[in-house]
Amino acid sequence: MAAWSSGPYRRRAVVLVIGVVLVLAASLLGGCAQDGGNGRGGPGGGGRTTVSIGTFGVFGYKQAGLYEEYERLHPDVVIKESVIERNDVYYPQLLTHLAAGAGLADIQAMEVGNVHELAAGQAELFEDLSRAKGVRRSDWLPWKWAQATTRTGRTIGLGTDIGPIAVCYRKDLFRRAGLPTDRAAVGRLWAGDWRKYLAAGRAYRRRAPAGTVFTDSAAGLYNASIHGYAERYHTRDGRPLHGSGPAVRASWDLAMRAVRAGLTARLRQFDKSWDQAYANGRFATVACPPWMLGYIKEKSGPAGRNKWDVAAAPRPANWGGSFIGVPKAARHKAAAIDLAVWLTAPAQQARLFERQASIPSTPAAYAMPEVGRARNPYFGGAPTGEIFTAAARDIPTLVFGPWEQQIGLAFTDVGIAQVEQQGRSPRQGWEAAQREIANVVDG
Repeated sequence: MAAWSSGPYRRRAVVLVIGVVLVLAASLLGGCAQDGGNGRGGPGGGGRTTVSIGTFGVFGYKQAGLYEEYERLHPDVVIKESVIERNDVYYPQLLTHLAAGAGLADIQAMEVGNVHELAAGQAELFEDLSRAKGVRRSDWLPWKWAQATTRTGRTIGLGTDIGPIAVCYRKDLFRRAGLPTDRAAVGRLWAGDWRKYLAAGRAYRRRAPAGTVFTDSAAGLYNASIHGYAERYHTRDGRPLHGSGPAVRASWDLAMRAVRAGLTARLRQFDKSWDQAYANGRFATVACPPWMLGYIKEKSGPAGRNKWDVAAAPRPANWGGSFIGVPKAARHKAAAIDLAVWLTAPAQQARLFERQASIPSTPAAYAMPEVGRARNPYFGGAPTGEIFTAAARDIPTLVFGPWEQQIGLAFTDVGIAQVEQQGRSPRQGWEAAQREIANVVDG
């Protein structure tokens, strides 16, 4: 998904209240009659099949003209998209509809932070898309395919975009601080180690333009670091890691070092103050997945054009990404499967990148000119296709577990926030995060 609700907007973990599910289920049971997947008619009229698709944020299919093209290629199909802006609103509704077995779209989007929970606990409620005509597992990055696949090989969703991380930086501020501005030279400053990124930050601080700091937030740095580890919050057998794993320890330490050294603007990402800081040129760098480029452009405005650039991150990591799947309770399953397969094919993913800067999860798209030769004029003509696809190839297969979001938010929105925004000590912040995790995981 190319929009900004691929994880960061989610400020608190989603808790599904069983009583609400039961009440809503009763009202929904009659709302979506099943017909074995071959129903016709609906809003399209004239005997045409109306395939509904439920998404969050901006997936970009409509904006890229993909719906229109599919309808032209398939005159008997009409596509109707329903969009909820935020995933933290969309996902509880999806769970409710799944529990009711009704009210579902023919195709439902799934965010990467939720797909493991669905695959582990509700895979039987989705069609197995690994068996769909035209689907080849080898078309997707292995780690992306694995995220939506159960241990028994059932695949509940086909990968759309991914979120390989780069570093966006302000060339004008780097120049004034005496640092290199060429993107290759900038990447060499911190190649291989996020601790080198902090060293570059200390060099920036010594000659920083008045009123500026090196990076936006410790939480953003923490996320960029931890998403480069295979095991973050769960072991491969599903056991939650409350903070004993090396990924959390290394990423927490990195974030705390940045705060203590005065390298961060002490901002909370996606808050209004963070938005304003882009417009004011408050910070010089930010860890940026591809979906963040549009956000930076919007918030920095015309004044930021050609001041921002993009360099490779210290280590490969992935932050964000989505899937689309077909529920068993979908009204038009056969038509929905055909559409889902077509939307996620390499050619369509390449077109979506061209329109939305969504990095494809299908490597075959990387050689297509829409991706491989892509440059972003706002970011000084940076070869974004080359930068992000190079990072994508080396991302480890991330281990996901049922408490993924809750544990991550305990560190970023509780622990780090208390240190960075409230002035608590790193020890106090760590203990606060542990209490939050215990409340959620241990009940």
